[in-house]
Amino acid sequence: MTSSEEKLAQDLEILQVMADQMDDYVRSETLFWPMGYSDMPMLTLGGYWLRQHRLTALRALLTSEQQSQLDAAVQTFNTAVSDWVVRTEQRAHTELEARIRQWGEYLRDLADKKSAEMASYPAQVEVRAIIAALVNHLQQSPYALDQKLAGATVSLDKGLRARFASGEFVWPEEWQPAYPEAEYWYLYGRPKA
Repeated sequence: MTSSEEKLAQDLEILQVMADQMDDYVRSETLFWPMGYSDMPMLTLGGYWLRQHRLTALRALLTSEQQSQLDAAVQTFNTAVSDWVVRTEQRAHTELEARIRQWGEYLRDLADKKSAEMASYPAQVEVRAIIAALVNHLQQSPYALDQKLAGATVSLDKGLRARFASGEFVWPEEWQPAYPEAEYWYLYGRPKA
């Protein structure tokens, strides 16, 4: 199995656990929900939607069994949030605010020329991709995106673009079809030193 296939299989496993715990998560007050496994990220709506987007867009790279697992996880998620539309929207906005702060702090560290921060860009840019996943879902019915938060994202992007050097895709090459450069430009290159 290649590294990319392993990463997609790991994404699918994480997505399944997130979907299974989504009902409890949505009912809770916890924004970053520990899933009970040391090797997994915290459960958030943005983290779930990031993986759902990637796995759905790269569906052709999954085995038929993995495709069935993906479909089941998406159905489990949809069932969990179907009666909690307002709650899900509120939770997504709260996370979006937190992610915008997190991404802004990282960009400020980059502006301060902290070389350790520059080296970690391929990992740190996942926060920006999570922001995109949150924004994309909050723009779809039955949700409504808070335009103030959309504006904050545009402002951060403007600052990054001013010091961004276009280049190679920073994640596994096989993932490129899920992230077209026109929309996900921040995954194609790095900030200038």
